[in-house]
Amino acid sequence: MMDAFVKKKPKPAKYNTSEDDRRVEEPPSKRVKRDQSYESDEDSDQHRPKYDSSLKPLPRIQREDTTDSTFDNVSAEQSETDTDAHPPRRTAIESALPEVKSTKEALEEYENFRASQGDGTDTAAERLESRKWVRGKNSIYVDAFNLALGTVLDEESHLFDEKERHIFDQWNALNYEAQYLYVRLFLRKTSLWHRIARLGYHSDIPDPEAAVNELQKSRDFPTTSSSSQPTPESTDPGLASFIQEQCVFSDKFTFADTSEDFITTVEEAIPLLSLDEMKSLAKEAKVQGKNKADLAKSICKMSNQQAGLFSLGLRRSSTMDSIDSPDRSTPETDSPGPGIGEHSNRRRHFLEKIVAITGPCIRLSLPVFKLFERVHLVFYRSTEWTEKSLTTIILAKISRRNFPQYIVSRSANIFASRAQLLEFETAMRTEFVVDNILEFNGPVTEAGFRKITEVFEEIYPRWKTLLQEEQEKEERVYESGEGAYLRRLNPAHPYTRIIHKAAYVFGRLKEHLREHRLLVELLDQRLFHLARRGSWYQRKALLEEHYMYALEPDRAYADAETQKKHWKRIAVTTCETALEDRDCHLIYHYDIQKRLVKLEKQLKVPKRLQHDFGHVRLQKPEEHFVEGIQLKKDDIVGKKGRGPSTKTVWVDEAEGEGECSVEAMCLSWYRSQGWKGYHAEGGIVRTLFAYLFFDILFLYIPNVFQTAYQTCPLDLHTDAFYPTRASAINHRLVAIANGGAAALIEEVDSRERGNRTCVVGLNWDYALEDLLELVEGFDGAALAAVCKVMAQEYGQRGGGIPDLILWRTEPRSECMFAEVKSANDRLSDTQRLWIHVLTGAGVRVALCNAVAKEVRDA
Repeated sequence: MMDAFVKKKPKPAKYNTSEDDRRVEEPPSKRVKRDQSYESDEDSDQHRPKYDSSLKPLPRIQREDTTDSTFDNVSAEQSETDTDAHPPRRTAIESALPEVKSTKEALEEYENFRASQGDGTDTAAERLESRKWVRGKNSIYVDAFNLALGTVLDEESHLFDEKERHIFDQWNALNYEAQYLYVRLFLRKTSLWHRIARLGYHSDIPDPEAAVNELQKSRDFPTTSSSSQPTPESTDPGLASFIQEQCVFSDKFTFADTSEDFITTVEEAIPLLSLDEMKSLAKEAKVQGKNKADLAKSICKMSNQQAGLFSLGLRRSSTMDSIDSPDRSTPETDSPGPGIGEHSNRRRHFLEKIVAITGPCIRLSLPVFKLFERVHLVFYRSTEWTEKSLTTIILAKISRRNFPQYIVSRSANIFASRAQLLEFETAMRTEFVVDNILEFNGPVTEAGFRKITEVFEEIYPRWKTLLQEEQEKEERVYESGEGAYLRRLNPAHPYTRIIHKAAYVFGRLKEHLREHRLLVELLDQRLFHLARRGSWYQRKALLEEHYMYALEPDRAYADAETQKKHWKRIAVTTCETALEDRDCHLIYHYDIQKRLVKLEKQLKVPKRLQHDFGHVRLQKPEEHFVEGIQLKKDDIVGKKGRGPSTKTVWVDEAEGEGECSVEAMCLSWYRSQGWKGYHAEGGIVRTLFAYLFFDILFLYIPNVFQTAYQTCPLDLHTDAFYPTRASAINHRLVAIANGGAAALIEEVDSRERGNRTCVVGLNWDYALEDLLELVEGFDGAALAAVCKVMAQEYGQRGGGIPDLILWRTEPRSECMFAEVKSANDRLSDTQRLWIHVLTGAGVRVALCNAVAKEVRDA
């Protein structure tokens, strides 16, 4: 197909660091913040907060074949910028590829750049290689879309039947304008109707009407078309209830629907209007409403109740009945003449009125849309992808950056059969149903909890079967850790998350015995959602301490107190097992240790036999108070019309009395105390991690390097990264603990700095001598502990790291983290967690309180 999937990148040239580069500058210089605070790229496995559109966009496969309650009737350009207010979290492919400009201007810059100008007959892969884009003939969006389709058909065409492959052939036969329009609508709100008159894209589509007609054209399937794949029921009758086919085709298909065929009622048409248009229509209909939804409801109600009052010859009594009973379809009439109601019916009148305002509309056909979604699921190995995912590969290729050396490996057997792919799709939809009940619709009722238990009862036997099958693969089939990432595309992955949610629901319903048994089963498997094991241990120990003695008493013990002690001893065993479990992440250890110590005291275990965690006992961060001059600014409007920013502005007395942030002011104070440092938040920690684990990041693991333009493996932000490389990571942690960090950094720097190789988190602007001084100030074991947290939960732990990282070489080498707080600031949960991790590892941490000794008007 294309070289992005088959070639190894050449090894970068050597770079030698001069002695001058290592010289330490005196006095210590002030470091500015190198990068913005890291936005947590949360894996779906754990720590998900209540619903936030920026964290988990609704799965695109959930689009219903109905008109949405709001209509995207703005221009194409406006529609694409509206999403900025709630940016979706970065997907796996976006996180693995380098940061590239992806604004409208950047895309135009790339598309207008012509290495040469051909006749437009090149393939997407050829244009990618030669960087040939010609406006009006080809587009980066269309090429990216076709690249995904071509790659999937080349490698995994067995997942699609004959009818579906015929649709792909018809797609390839479409002209450029039709393909461009489809792809742009595909990336917009695809469940909505789009007014043809407001589509935009005139610079790319000279004749929009022709492109629309091409997409709405009805196409026949060949008479011999039939499914070339056995149905799931015939392959395995037990799978029938776990598979819901979304791409069902009859004898014909279209790429897009026409509004004339599908919008036949006022209820379907009214959402197409803007608020101003709806107000105008409501004024004519003599109805009122507080907002758009109320206006729409009033207009629909009016059209139902007062259909043709005079022209249909209604009796007065019938009219009153129709008003009192709005659900009645048609009031009684006095036998009107034939054909009179056809043009006088009020519903028809308002429907025609709305259609006249909107003009013809277009909506992507649901079955074909879902088919292309399936293509992208297979290509990206993920159900989450965005417009940026579609173009980032090409933009990364064009960017002419240097990438690390690694082996590109893209398996063609991730989905062994069409049935497995369909089951995975269905499992994802089921998972969304559960999330929708628990997270997206406000407080959960008991009926909602019961619905989740019904889902659980349905999938539980299938989950057990898949666990057994996957365990056999792990023991007999998988090699080199390839199973960990592939399992994320196994139906058991979403099923396991549903089981986890069901355990929570049983707890809320006070069915603690069932909850405990589920937790035992979840902990018995080591294949799915390993990052959750710590939370499972915590909950299991709590149940054993407080509830199990009454729910599952041991017959060997007669009285309740003895039963309690028996189950507390079991809880002690649970805590000990958790601390010994390599997959129980470090962030859970402190709470488990506290519970273990408390239980041993309650059981009156002899002091000599009790666990002593004094070596990791958390110390409270020391407090520093820094006085400065604060500037007061009134009526500051935030970005995009939001409220004023809560960030305070200060005077940097050490740097010419200029304005600065509170962090910069505190950094100047620390500098005056002999410290060096950066305001980098998590930036410098991620840079150290990239240096120290450079070779492990790009270790060969099947399926995690699917293009030659990645800055990290696809599984780095998931719970599969650490267990897949546990042996190599643990060996590296030992080397770091033994003081080998400086040598590792020097080796990577000498090899890669000359090319400024693109690696996740690695900022080449940090001076080598600063990094070497910093790691010298770290205790080896402490640095290893920080790195272990990053390796286990890179995606979740990038945020919350203290604002300032400081070090000094006199009177001794030491480092310190400082979290800066001004008046009324409070520590967040993620900040507290990192303070626990750092203090538990023996790292010095300070809470730096900024105090205004003087307040000036700006």
